[in-house]
Amino acid sequence: MTYRNHCAFSQVVIDRFAMYAGKRFRMDVEGHDLFMKLSEQPSGFIQLSSHIGNYEIAGYSLVADKKRFNALVFGGEKESVMANRNRMFRDKNIRMIPVSSDMSHLFIVDKALVDGEILSMPADRIFGSPKSFPIEFFGDTARFPQGAFMLAAMREVPALFVSVMKTGAKAYGITIRKIEPRVEGSVRTRALDMARQYAAMLEATVRQHPEQWYNFFDFWAH
Repeated sequence: MTYRNHCAFSQVVIDRFAMYAGKRFRMDVEGHDLFMKLSEQPSGFIQLSSHIGNYEIAGYSLVADKKRFNALVFGGEKESVMANRNRMFRDKNIRMIPVSSDMSHLFIVDKALVDGEILSMPADRIFGSPKSFPIEFFGDTARFPQGAFMLAAMREVPALFVSVMKTGAKAYGITIRKIEPRVEGSVRTRALDMARQYAAMLEATVRQHPEQWYNFFDFWAH
């Protein structure tokens, strides 16, 4: 399984650069109506990404004519990668927001939601702020970052769980699920409920595609 995992990861990296070069893949989307419905509403929403499959490819398929798509990305990417991203996305109303050490990116992401735009954030790895929720995951306790869920609860906007899994040499399957608070209470209570829903969806996806989980660090560190 480790060998298959590394092979799958290498294919994802190659596919990403193939997209930069202009190659296209077949995309089978489940739940596209959820994305379109939220895209047509005046308020913003959050897309929750994960280190599974090839999420970046979603940026080529999930495009809203009326809303700018803001993607929070790792600030340490090589200049060539960022340049390719900007080149491919410049005509798709997509803005890259690098995570900055001074946390100034938080003001940009908050304003994006205030302006009714789409915000894409990773929700399965702690970076930037160390604040996290302890949540049961595969029978043990894992720590999920609070940021995206607290922001969604505070701004009272819905979130989408989006996975983009490789299904063939030239095909990907995109699955979209909606996440909203199922409980009333404080911002933290509602955020924790959303985080638990996300963790359950992530676990179900990893069970379906275990070789496509690319979280290469101690996820269950206590």
